[in-house]
Amino acid sequence: MRTIHLHDTASGTLKPLVPREPGTVGIYACGPTVYNRIHVGNARPFVVYALLKRFLEHEGLEVTLVANLTDVNDKIYAAATRQGVASADLAREMGDLYRADTDLLGLGRPDHEPLVTTSMDAIIELIATLIERDAAYAVQGDVYFRVRRDDRYGSISHRDVDQMDQGEGDDRSSLKEDPLDFALWKATKPGEDTAWDAPWGRGRPGWHIECSAMAESLLGVGFEIHGGGSDLVFPHHENEAAQTRCARDAELAQIWMHNGMLQLRGEKMAKSVGNVTPLHEAVAEVGRDALLLLFCGAHYRQPVQFSDETIEQAQAGVRRIREAARGLEPGDSPAELAAHREAFLAALADDFNTAGALAHLWGWVRDANRRGAEGAATGDADLRVMLGLLGLDNLLQEDDGPDADALALLERRQAARAAKDWAAADALRDELAQRGWTVRDGAEGARLVRSEA
Repeated sequence: MRTIHLHDTASGTLKPLVPREPGTVGIYACGPTVYNRIHVGNARPFVVYALLKRFLEHEGLEVTLVANLTDVNDKIYAAATRQGVASADLAREMGDLYRADTDLLGLGRPDHEPLVTTSMDAIIELIATLIERDAAYAVQGDVYFRVRRDDRYGSISHRDVDQMDQGEGDDRSSLKEDPLDFALWKATKPGEDTAWDAPWGRGRPGWHIECSAMAESLLGVGFEIHGGGSDLVFPHHENEAAQTRCARDAELAQIWMHNGMLQLRGEKMAKSVGNVTPLHEAVAEVGRDALLLLFCGAHYRQPVQFSDETIEQAQAGVRRIREAARGLEPGDSPAELAAHREAFLAALADDFNTAGALAHLWGWVRDANRRGAEGAATGDADLRVMLGLLGLDNLLQEDDGPDADALALLERRQAARAAKDWAAADALRDELAQRGWTVRDGAEGARLVRSEA
């Protein structure tokens, strides 16, 4: 197995991946708060850690990937109130849509997708331990973490502790002993329709404690990789690490790995900004394969530009791979092309550099095309390995046009549109997208084209 290095935000260095137990790796990636359908930017961590798992498994490791869903939260309460529905019902619906939307990416599911609402015993136990150790205190039904009890606080975000703002400026902040402290448990407020009993009062957990508890429950303490978006470095991951240190006298994770954001015209894509494209619409419009190629075209720690230009480049890349695949034969590639595959794998081992790996894939395609022009046969084995690690091995399949099932779905979509049943039409469009087809409406009616085209 190659030596694999990943960038650790805490140390600011590349660290070797060293399994606690030989041959096994645990990854915890923070998932979404399910109060709305996710946008395409939310999909980047899902893709990064799903593909990282593929690579680590290719290298002979047994990987357990955990990605949680936050299904009780202030944002969920607020959204449910606006819609006049129960918060639990909204969270359940949005959780189902999250799974359906990310299934469109065709990368499989994480090994575990824990919910906050089904992890309450572990959360309450962890809070109780922090109170017993005098690292937390209860007041009027709330529980707060004493930030200054952790002498390593700030070691992930590299901030001066006195300059940190937890962003919890609400009407109960006066209950804190220190403005730096953050909530582990929040007493039930008027209008909140879900709550749990705890020794210090009825309420629900704060945001940070849930991930510490769920990660430990499924992976133990000291697991290999904790991942998430760069926007989670502070306060979320800083607080996770502090809680576990004070409760367990150990580090929660060995490596803190953070992906960059998706940007639209240079600005982070976010619901708060309003510049969002829902994931299911992006898959239908851009194409599943082109979307994955777009994500892989930038190093995971760097931002990804989501623009007409980058989308067109990714779609052209998909077409280029499909065209190259048509000239290949089943079986091993010639030795002269194997160097590209090895360089591709070496790039992934060096801080999971998918952009660098893609450069070697394009080198392989270029040389394979040259061999084909010279009348020399080339096997597809190397390309199959490289594309498989990027979730794109389907590009080696023959394109025989839409099958009868896809055409039937298109017919049903057209009937739904004629009946002005837009919800049904959108659902059928999404199902076609999951099958790899994009609906193009034109003057002569609707037709199906491969999603990457």
